[in-house]
Formats: sequence, structure tokens, C-alpha cells
Amino acid sequence: MPEIGETLRDARMRAHIDVSEIEAQTKIRAKYLRALENEEWSLLPGPTFVKSFLRTYATALGVDGKALVEEYRLHHEPLSDGTPEPIVSSPKHKQGAARPPGGPSRAYLAVLGGVVLVIILLVVGLLTGGGGGSPKNSSTAGSTSARAGGATSGAAAKHRASGASARSGIVALSLKATGTVYVCLIGEGGRRLISGADLQPGTSTPTYHARRFQLTLGNSSVEMFVDGVARTVPASSQAIGYSISKAAGRRRLPLGQLPSCT
Repeated sequence: MPEIGETLRDARMRAHIDVSEIEAQTKIRAKYLRALENEEWSLLPGPTFVKSFLRTYATALGVDGKALVEEYRLHHEPLSDGTPEPIVSSPKHKQGAARPPGGPSRAYLAVLGGVVLVIILLVVGLLTGGGGGSPKNSSTAGSTSARAGGATSGAAAKHRASGASARSGIVALSLKATGTVYVCLIGEGGRRLISGADLQPGTSTPTYHARRFQLTLGNSSVEMFVDGVARTVPASSQAIGYSISKAAGRRRLPLGQLPSCT
């Protein structure tokens, strides 16, 4: 297979495209594009960004980016670039994931118990008070049913309040590409929602819901919507990373802490 830099340079020359045009299209600095063509890996920010730049550059030229990334990974990527792995889960999340799914909540059991109690009381009232029961018995049964109904309503209200509280920590996130952009999106428990894909201009993602997101963008060619509100992404030709949650909001990550889907 031809060398990576030779493949990119030949494709650009055949298309009669100048490096400055590729820079404007991909938002990758010209010095990084030349470094890719010359395979000067030490001039690039790191393996994560090299692979992102290769995908974006190859897409702009109509070249197979996956093959170039695989070639780089096999022959040029160092065993370790010294970048710490991003923390995408916590013991709390793991403990929650280990809990058996589908178990009924305490509030649901309380509501169910109240309903069963009301049914039992109604059946007892019909059996003991039918055919001329005294007003006193009827009044007592009615009072007991009212108390049971009140307990049921209280439990249901508590259940609704608990559900609303649980939902209050959920963040809704969606993206819309304004240019070709690499996206790595990780949700709770390290689950990859967008596993290192290049979004094409005009492409919109589904709306994802989670308590916390980790996001890496190859450049700034994207519109971000957090809980339905458009959030700006500052202009940048380098990768940008965010941590997004209800408690901390949208927090910019240092280059060394960007999540990776590779």
C-alpha cells in the first residue's frame, strides 16, 4: 500500500486542490495538513488527533480514511502517547448497572398494596352490609375506604415526586454538523453513543438522554443543543472536548482528557 502522506498528496494534486482550500474546508491548520503529507508525526498534537485529522482530510479528498487510519495505527502509532484515559464512569454508575433491572420500586408496591386493601374492604362491606345492613356499618366502611384512598393518593403523589426528582438530572443532547466533523460521544457507564464517526454537513444526530456525557469534536463545524438550547462551539481547527451534566453544566476539557472512541 502506498505511504500515507503520498496517498494524500497524490489525491490532492490529482484534484488540483491547494492546501489552503483543504484548510478552509476541514478547519485543520495548513501546517498539520503538510505534516500529514510529509508524515512528520512529531509535529502533530498526538495519535488521537492524527487519526481524527486523517479521517477528515481523507473524506475531503474522497480517499478511504479507515484504511489510512489503520495503516497509521499499525506502523506509526506509538504504544502509548502518555495521554491519560478519560474517566467515563464511576463506582456509583457501576453499582447502579449491577442492580437487577425491572424490579418494582417501593412507591409502586405501596400503591399496589393500597389498591388491594381498598378492594378487600369493598368486598367485606358487600358481604357484611348487603340486604339491609345498618347505617353505622355502612358509615364505618365508607370511612375506612376514604382513609385507604387517602393513603393510596399520598403514595401515588410520593411516587410521582420521586420520578420527577430522578428525571431532573437527565440531560438532552443533540448535534448538527455544519461541515465535516469527527464525533466521539460517550454516555453513562462508558457506553459509546457515537463511536468515532465523521458527520457530513447538514447531518443531525438523534437526541440522546443521559445524566452525563463525554464529547470529543474533531473541529468546530457543529451546532450543539443542550436541553433544547443552542450552545455555541468556539472556532477551532483542533479537537475540542466537553463534559456535560446537570450539576456541572457544559465544561471544556483539557486536550489530555478528551475521550477517545478508538
